[in-house]
Amino acid sequence: MLKHRLILAGGVLALAASCSAGAEAVADKNMIRAHLSFLADDLLEGRETGSRGYDIAARYVASQLLQYGVKPKGDQDGYLQHVPLRATRLVQDSPVVELRTPGGTETLAYLDDYAVSGSLLEDQSEVTAPLVFVGYGIQAGRLGHNDYANIDVKGKIVVVLAGKPGSFPTEEGAHFASGEHKRGLAVQHGAAGMVTLQTPVAEKAAPFSRNRDYRHIPTMSWVQADGMPAREVATLQNRISLSIPASKKLFSQVDVRLDDVYALAAANRPLPRLDLKMSMRMFKKSVRSEVSSSNVAGLIEGADPVLKNEYVVFTAHLDHLGQVRQRGGDNIFNGAMDNSTGVATLIEAARLFTASGVPPRRSILFVAVTGEEKGLLGADYFATNPTVPRGAIVANVNLDMPLLVYDFNNVMAFGAEHSTLKGSAMRALKKMGMELIPDPWPEMGLFTRSDHYMFVRQGIPSIFLATGMGSARKDENPGKLWNEFLTKRYHQPNDDLTQPINYDAAARFAELNYNIAREIADAPVRPAWNRDDFFGDTFSK
Repeated sequence: MLKHRLILAGGVLALAASCSAGAEAVADKNMIRAHLSFLADDLLEGRETGSRGYDIAARYVASQLLQYGVKPKGDQDGYLQHVPLRATRLVQDSPVVELRTPGGTETLAYLDDYAVSGSLLEDQSEVTAPLVFVGYGIQAGRLGHNDYANIDVKGKIVVVLAGKPGSFPTEEGAHFASGEHKRGLAVQHGAAGMVTLQTPVAEKAAPFSRNRDYRHIPTMSWVQADGMPAREVATLQNRISLSIPASKKLFSQVDVRLDDVYALAAANRPLPRLDLKMSMRMFKKSVRSEVSSSNVAGLIEGADPVLKNEYVVFTAHLDHLGQVRQRGGDNIFNGAMDNSTGVATLIEAARLFTASGVPPRRSILFVAVTGEEKGLLGADYFATNPTVPRGAIVANVNLDMPLLVYDFNNVMAFGAEHSTLKGSAMRALKKMGMELIPDPWPEMGLFTRSDHYMFVRQGIPSIFLATGMGSARKDENPGKLWNEFLTKRYHQPNDDLTQPINYDAAARFAELNYNIAREIADAPVRPAWNRDDFFGDTFSK
């Protein structure tokens, strides 16, 4: 019996190898240039979720998938999957934040001292309550960390430090550092509000001053069947973030200073938890509206009579930040790198599968998702309401903001360490003479900040690829180029087509992602979480 099994397995492996060997395809840089030129054009006005520009972009993607013979897999018989959304905008002259101490009341300045968003549930939100500092505001039993141990925060405003302990593993740490995790714990412990303190590390990764640029951009959530916004809690509508100077004011009535807390955090030492001996009043008004947008989904059906009922999902977010008409000068956030490059790669990967002449063994879904910039909304909606059987999705390969301005020769694959997808990625990279490097920015928590994470939350092994820190050219410094992009163009109007886009690199990136998906689709065994992996144990059903 064992001998027969070995022969059968060998035959299956040989079949997979022969399929892959006969499935070579070469990416066309001019195709990618054409997609980018359309998607990042000013005429689409930044592809804001729910806007006409976004809808035009969605229909463009659908038309490309149709052209390459990719079957519609949205709602009913079309390519589009309707995503119901609710938007909220803060009434800009309405927010009030006051610090109240025995010595008097101090009013903080909106956007200089604090940032706040509109409420998805209330036209008017208000709370006045004592402030309690609870470290990072994290509970991680697996890592032996509990900031809420032996402290009562019921009816109080919890004050938490941005980020997570430096001792936490990078990607598990990103999960625990996420706003959603911290908000959930605050609600669980009965908090009435939440204040997030900026840190030097957070300031370097995302300067507080950028909140001024984003103040007119709406907050959104997708709407559940019961009419409630997903992942939103009624009891925690009052929450703000503070600049570093304002954060220090919260420690004026206690013996501990915020600089002491920063020093403890930098040394990976336990943080104090304490009553800050002051209270805070928060007040704001919001204007809410219903919004409609859509994901775009297409299918290449697998050739294997059994494995075709399993699906590898390619994702890339199609939305960006739109046009901020209140801003002078160039006010269109084109999102060329973020994420026209990812969508162009997705379209080209679909073309490569059909051009290869060899269908994959598993089926492949190509999904351009909406609302990533609003909190991974389209991906969350699709992963929660897939257009294929829920348990049949075996992997997600996500494409988000590859920096295509240099001759990259290695890549980052966020999430690869947690499942057998790392092996798929390594084989595809080896085939192309490239390497995999670790996350160079652990402090940014990127693992939870792109669409693949919504599939992880559904127990699906996922990876998110980006161009790495190596170049085949000695005169290129990828680290410097990434830093320039993140500090000067990321989420800014100059992320546009004037950048020196390297279309040869773009073609190579498309081929790499095609090869990874081919490896996954043709493998005899579906991807699996690694033994005792945190994400597999936490989310896998």
